[in-house]
Amino acid sequence: MDDFDHASLGAIMAELARSWTAPTDVDHILHAVTQAAVDLIPGADSADILTISSRHKFHSLASTSALPADLDAVQARHGQGPCVEAALDGEVVRSDDLESETRWPEFTREAVRSGVRSVASFRLYTRTHVVGALNVLAMTAHAFDDESVAIGEVLAAHAAIAIIADRRELQLRSALVSRDLIGQAKGMLMERFDVGAHQAFKMLVTLSQQSNHPLGEVAKRVVDLGPDRRH
Repeated sequence: MDDFDHASLGAIMAELARSWTAPTDVDHILHAVTQAAVDLIPGADSADILTISSRHKFHSLASTSALPADLDAVQARHGQGPCVEAALDGEVVRSDDLESETRWPEFTREAVRSGVRSVASFRLYTRTHVVGALNVLAMTAHAFDDESVAIGEVLAAHAAIAIIADRRELQLRSALVSRDLIGQAKGMLMERFDVGAHQAFKMLVTLSQQSNHPLGEVAKRVVDLGPDRRH
């Protein structure tokens, strides 16, 4: 890469960083990351992010074209491929020429049929129940070098941070909703049964333990029953 490319890299990274301080959603940031991968990595033709949940649900996110998502579907169907391997096991998984690749026969067959010759997948370190990888495809063999890998790793870090931040925000919102529901449920129990706040809370905890349901769900059930119901 020449000096202009390095300047472009710095400018796009700065723009990604600024995007975190502005009101936006995780989808917007992930689309910026995958587009940056195509713009900054020489030879890259398309990119996306594959996430895999603890329940083995596969999701293709922020795809710059239909091709990465289609190939993610192939990997989800067969449970193997460079994106899956990077997300679950490896840091960087790379194939310089899929026509001679033997590691993932089903994926390779479909990828070559679609014209893809090179692939690089970068693991996202999210530290959550969701794992993922940034995947970059090229229609030429030997498209990616060590500098391409270095850029991909930086972009993957941006994507991982966005996913972590989004997950934490969702957890915070859920916690706030649960807190409010528990407060409402306590108030209802105090009024219905003429007990104090501590006793009302103990009633909720006991119901949670006996029903083997989270406290927030029990509180919601109490609230949903309404002020005139006692069971």
